[in-house]
Amino acid sequence: MGGVFKFISPKQHKMLDWIVTGTFMTVGGLFMAFGGRKGKRAGIAAMINGGMVLGATLLTDYKGDGSKPLSFYTHRKLDIGQLSLAASAPQMRGFSDQAKAWFFRGQAISEVMVVAMTVRCPAGQIAGSDTESH
Repeated sequence: MGGVFKFISPKQHKMLDWIVTGTFMTVGGLFMAFGGRKGKRAGIAAMINGGMVLGATLLTDYKGDGSKPLSFYTHRKLDIGQLSLAASAPQMRGFSDQAKAWFFRGQAISEVMVVAMTVRCPAGQIAGSDTESH
């Protein structure tokens, strides 16, 4: 992903994380309320993904000042894990043949683009390390 122009700052990434959290939680609730049996499966998968993004967002040190336990570098790794779960959720939860599976696939593709276009580390952090600053 080194050839992609990186223009999303950590602050912008944080805002996108909040939007993704809200989207997963809202859509998860809608799937559970109106989606039938497979909708409940999709709803649970959406809530799990939303919870993952929420947890990472609350614990990430987006500023790079050591104020939170997860570095932005570690957050990127969690993003990759979460997008993998989103992409595979329809198959794992048994609704890959339904239209609601495209929500998860779209979210995974969106997350790939966000990860690829985000500036890797805020000022003061060393790329490729999990230390806050030196």
